[in-house]
Amino acid sequence: MLIIGICGASGSGKSTMAKALAARLERPCIYMKQDSYYKDHPDMSFEERERINYDEPEAFEHDALRDDLIRLRNGLPITAKEYDYSQHRRCDPGVTIEPADVVLLEGIHIFYDPEVRELMDFKIYIQVDADVCLLRRVKRDLRDRGRTVESVYRQYLETVKPMYEKYIRNYVEYADLIVARGGKNARIVDILAHYINSGMIETR
Repeated sequence: MLIIGICGASGSGKSTMAKALAARLERPCIYMKQDSYYKDHPDMSFEERERINYDEPEAFEHDALRDDLIRLRNGLPITAKEYDYSQHRRCDPGVTIEPADVVLLEGIHIFYDPEVRELMDFKIYIQVDADVCLLRRVKRDLRDRGRTVESVYRQYLETVKPMYEKYIRNYVEYADLIVARGGKNARIVDILAHYINSGMIETR
């Protein structure tokens, strides 16, 4: 099994690249989002959940992600994880995911935990101007996550930008490949797909 990590700022195009790459692969592939591993807080009110910093590393269940990756690598199925952004709650569908030849894993903090990082065979960091990321985030959150312009702007200033400065921009040092212009860099996607399909990127 080949595990590929795709990291970068919120709005950098991680999901876009992962989905584009998955569409070009000729080998069975699993697409996983770190967002699906947000910690659940069922005992909190909606207003309390709104105040959580979802852009810091501790917002995620890194151990659960690590365990799922190990199970897949050992040829065992996992239970799919999912997250409802509008309610800030986990909503796992109970679907079983079988192992595949390739796992594409994307998220803002997937390079944070050393044990998760060690399981990756190839690490990609997407580097995009912060202003572009903000515009993409506004568009996505309004369209897909039931947010308002004010809430997106407030979250960007209070948590997104500070966490990017403190953590995310420094993850570039772990990358095997740094990608410019975001997830819509079709040339890079084609090159990566060719290397993966031909077996030129393999497990360690």
